[in-house]
Amino acid sequence: MGGDATDLLVMGRVSGVFGVRGWVKVWSYTDPRENLLEYPIWQLRLTGGWRPVRVLEGKVHGKALVARLEGCEDREAARALIHADIAIRREELPLLPQGEYYWGELEGLRVETLEGRVLGVVDHLIETGANDVLVVRGERERLIPYLPGDVVREVDLEQGILRVDWDPEF
Repeated sequence: MGGDATDLLVMGRVSGVFGVRGWVKVWSYTDPRENLLEYPIWQLRLTGGWRPVRVLEGKVHGKALVARLEGCEDREAARALIHADIAIRREELPLLPQGEYYWGELEGLRVETLEGRVLGVVDHLIETGANDVLVVRGERERLIPYLPGDVVREVDLEQGILRVDWDPEF
């Protein structure tokens, strides 16, 4: 049985095929990237919804991962999985300390200024080295540094809101 979007957190994506024996290339959103291989069951978003798939083996390969998945025996089966999102059930993830969030929890949150002006929705995050950056899509795209306590003042997952101390004209 697959999951639904409320109990799953997207942690990667199938990005290609690897070899002729059904292995897939995986772009992992975890840090470090090989952490994704610690989960024995991945939920794959395929046509028709989410489907659980057992990870038989995997390893780091360059900047990505490669994995062999149950039921994926050849190159054609692997090709059918390209672009599938990979998610993990939230209850399988380690609990984070208070005030820390998985990127997938922030994606989709409505971003508001402290004055209540809606700037848009968190589309995704970018890792820059210095700090992570929220890519907020609204009437235009904004890049807002993810600096908790400074720029990011409140994250309310229940209400789906992320409040920022940010000039809307910036």
